[in-house]
Amino acid sequence: MASGWAQDGADLQQIESTVEDGVNRVRQGLPQGESLTECEECGETIPEARRVAIPGVRLCVNCQALEDKRRQSFAGYNRRGSKDSQLR
Repeated sequence: MASGWAQDGADLQQIESTVEDGVNRVRQGLPQGESLTECEECGETIPEARRVAIPGVRLCVNCQALEDKRRQSFAGYNRRGSKDSQLR
C-alpha cells in the first residue's frame, strides 16, 4: 500500500520494476551468436546436441554448472529501499 506522498499503486510499480530488472539481468546472460565446438573455459568438446539445443552455447555442461553456481550467489541489492526485497 502506498502511503505518505507516494501515489496509489506505487508499491506495485516497485515490484514490477524489480521483476523487470531481474528479467533483463537474465536476458543479458543468455548466449548469443554461433555455438562453440569446444568449451571456452576447459577446452572440452561440446556435444552437438547441446549446441543445437542452446544456440550460442560457449561452455560445456560442467563449466556451465559452475558458472550457474557463481551467478546464483549474486543476490543484488535493493536500490529502491522498498519492501519488495522481502519477496525473494
